[in-house]
Amino acid sequence: MTRTPLSTSLDAYEVWFVTGSQNLYGEETLRQVAEQSQAVADGLSGLPVNVVWKPVLKDSDSIRRLALEVNARDDVIGVIAWMHTFSPAKMWIAGLDALQKPLLHLHTQANVELPWADIDFDFMNLNQAAHGDREFGYIQTRLGVARKTVVGHVSNPVVRQQVEDWERAAAGWTASRTLKLARFGDNMRYVAVTEGDKTEAELRFGVQVNTWGVNELADAVAAASESDIDALVAEYVERYDVADELLPGAERHQSLRDGAAIEIGLRAFLEEGGFGAFTTSFEDLGALTQLPGLAVQRLMAEGYGFGAEGDWKTAILVRVANVMGAGLPGGASLMEDYTYDLVPGNERILGAHMLEVSPSLTTAKPRLEVHALGIGGKDDPVRLVFTADPGPALVVAMSDMRDRFRLVANVVENVEAPDLPKLPVGRAIWKPQPDFATSAGCWLAAGAAHHTVMTTAVGIEVFRDFAEIAKTELVVIDEDTTVRGFQRELRWNQAYYRLAQGI
Repeated sequence: MTRTPLSTSLDAYEVWFVTGSQNLYGEETLRQVAEQSQAVADGLSGLPVNVVWKPVLKDSDSIRRLALEVNARDDVIGVIAWMHTFSPAKMWIAGLDALQKPLLHLHTQANVELPWADIDFDFMNLNQAAHGDREFGYIQTRLGVARKTVVGHVSNPVVRQQVEDWERAAAGWTASRTLKLARFGDNMRYVAVTEGDKTEAELRFGVQVNTWGVNELADAVAAASESDIDALVAEYVERYDVADELLPGAERHQSLRDGAAIEIGLRAFLEEGGFGAFTTSFEDLGALTQLPGLAVQRLMAEGYGFGAEGDWKTAILVRVANVMGAGLPGGASLMEDYTYDLVPGNERILGAHMLEVSPSLTTAKPRLEVHALGIGGKDDPVRLVFTADPGPALVVAMSDMRDRFRLVANVVENVEAPDLPKLPVGRAIWKPQPDFATSAGCWLAAGAAHHTVMTTAVGIEVFRDFAEIAKTELVVIDEDTTVRGFQRELRWNQAYYRLAQGI
């Protein structure tokens, strides 16, 4: 089987910029429409996903055909639409009904300032987006089309940022729709929140979630060559602050070689199967010598999704967040709220996991160590030890609510960590918005999972766009949240999503 390394880059993607008009205006006006719409599309150059201008759409058939072409192109991840003049919305019904890719409605115009002294009826005839886009907005709402609406001129940095956020969300959606996820072993026994409907997940998000016996992974690990292990160990020594006992010739060097073999075998298995995400379980390690820690951390940092203890929902979120944050500082990782510092007025959350936190959360040089692990019944595992950099972050969980999936997001701030000399894991310390009590109370009320993705690369607006594209519930805990208001939102959402499904 051919091995294909995982890509997290957005370079291969594009979004199409389409402009609506009609044949009523004559060739001269339509020529100006084309010129000005191309200039608007050019104004969006330099964004992470290339914006490609397409000829002006003037009738129902051309609109429908474009939608079908977008659907058929794997590299086209979405459409930006603008009604430069007036495009009667009934022309868009078939096309919008057929479109299966994310849509952004750009409510803009060619000029920033109006040339007041020169405005005549020809100018008014050409520059009609103020009401042309309202016609388009009506038909989108009438058809129930999920979309993002951005208002303003493309020269405005705020507008460009909103378009970029949507591009990143569309890329995350594309990654989800094409994601294959390998589960090694099953869910941790008796745990509720990491369970879920994998068939519904494939219908809603497109991700394929299937299970492979852990000894298939162990076979791939056993096939790692001594020369490949030597090369990877040399990379570890160069890249990390390696504990003396793990260095070549030292008493525990074999532990590091075992960790390297696990990474080589795991990477080979994922590449050969075309997987972009995976899970492990400490209750099902088969012939593996140790619970994968170092390998998981490094693969997450490269863009893979991961969930511990069989948690495939969090693995999806880690992969999606990695794609959405491609090219930005920071990263995405499995995270878990572990314990609290409850000093009044300075409450903080210590997040970590047994081993598996991605080093993409830090710019510092991680330390590579080996320590005992009280669960799993295997050899002591190697792992990278570090603390996430201070700065803005977001933690997002996915829960199965029986009739839908719910995303819960909390805006947080990673802070400087106290000295933690006896905690040999990757970790983060954060303060949640709006305050600890409100954050925790709302999280519990929402039934949000104890595993999350922490991202320090993208903010809440990208996840808002992703949820809109996926037609998935998202509740947000941020600086404006109150417990009473949040509880009301949960009740409203319960009614809305039940009704929206129909009978």
